[in-house]
Amino acid sequence: MESASNEETLPPALPLATLIGRELRGGGSERPLVRYGHSGFAKRGEDYFLVKPDCLRVPGDPSSAFSVFAVFDGHNGVSAAVFSKEHLLDDVMSAVPQGISREDWLQVLPRALVAGFVKTDIDFQRKGEMSGTTATLVVIDGFTVTVASVGDSRCILDTQGGVVSLLTVDHRLEENVEERERVTASGGEVSRLNLCGGQQVGPLRCWPGGLCLSRSIGDTDVGEFIVPIPHVKQVKLSSAGGRLIIASDGIWDAVSSEIAAQACRGLPAELAAKLVVKQALKTTGLKDDTTCVVVDIIPSDHCSTPPPSSPKQNQNKLRFLLFGRRSHSSVGKLGDKKKSASFGFVEELFEEGSALLEERLGRNSLSKANLPPFRCAICQVDQVPFEDLITDNGGGYCSAPSTPSSCPYLCSGCRKKKDAMEGKRSNRSTACT
Repeated sequence: MESASNEETLPPALPLATLIGRELRGGGSERPLVRYGHSGFAKRGEDYFLVKPDCLRVPGDPSSAFSVFAVFDGHNGVSAAVFSKEHLLDDVMSAVPQGISREDWLQVLPRALVAGFVKTDIDFQRKGEMSGTTATLVVIDGFTVTVASVGDSRCILDTQGGVVSLLTVDHRLEENVEERERVTASGGEVSRLNLCGGQQVGPLRCWPGGLCLSRSIGDTDVGEFIVPIPHVKQVKLSSAGGRLIIASDGIWDAVSSEIAAQACRGLPAELAAKLVVKQALKTTGLKDDTTCVVVDIIPSDHCSTPPPSSPKQNQNKLRFLLFGRRSHSSVGKLGDKKKSASFGFVEELFEEGSALLEERLGRNSLSKANLPPFRCAICQVDQVPFEDLITDNGGGYCSAPSTPSSCPYLCSGCRKKKDAMEGKRSNRSTACT
């Protein structure tokens, strides 16, 4: 995982409540402006993207506003990508308790993203189609950015000073040793394609199915060890804001994160997205679908309409608003530590990539406290006590007790899904009943 680094010792991470409180006080009371642009070229026509800049957690309440952006890179057809684009956000939001505060919403969001990804996967598998898709979903609330991802579509963050951070993890078997070990431990086989005569070619793949990825949504014809459980990372930007670049592997196979950021730095989001795609095509040609979404998070005190100026002046102004002026003299100076923390520092609030469902659903007491005691943590369907309801206790399962436990509940269908993902049952076609 790439991360911002400096020679100086950075301040310790602060609690989420402290960071939000700081944002709501003084000059930081207004939310940042979110600008976006997108571009792409189709080779197979299996890439899709989602742009929803004006979402509301509470209908009619502008203080509950947030924005969502996503990229879906389909394979073996478009049905999984289209289905995920249409349903994933709703599935995530169904796992968020109603009537909670903004602080609580940001705290439960990582868990809700896991539940939403798994529910979308289960619902798509019920359709019986063979398609699959990557999914990189970005939720922006103020200066807090939460990214959930399966597959190899990537999201990077470009911040003040030109520091580029990777907010996702590529789930490619060729490059991810931990994922290879997990897949084989769950019963999958990882190897390259065998040609006649025993020659092995191409990237590492998982068999059956021959998928190069270890995590995705869909892929009903591949073993359940190809899981839809996303890597989730949540960060709090400084008051300087930043730029997000979300793109499919058609971009990242051609250019690095740093080159993509440098190619469009200082330009408006719409033009920036086009230049990233142009740079990828210039490097490798159109070998795959290329989709890019650029999102700028700009401080609200810079959101007023600027006076007319030349394109060069506009470019320089935007470059300053997003990334500030680079000063070699300020790097590593203790006297600038406070300024760095308030203007250019990114706080990491949460990061988890485990593929074990009980670890991802059972760590947040807040969400369990705000949900009915016998509601399935994935499909959000209320259950009747003793009606084939299970709870995870140290890896074992038992019938539902008359009173709720501290562990998340799973209905029988979602329990089967969990067992299959952990290699306890190998029949993909009966993942949910």
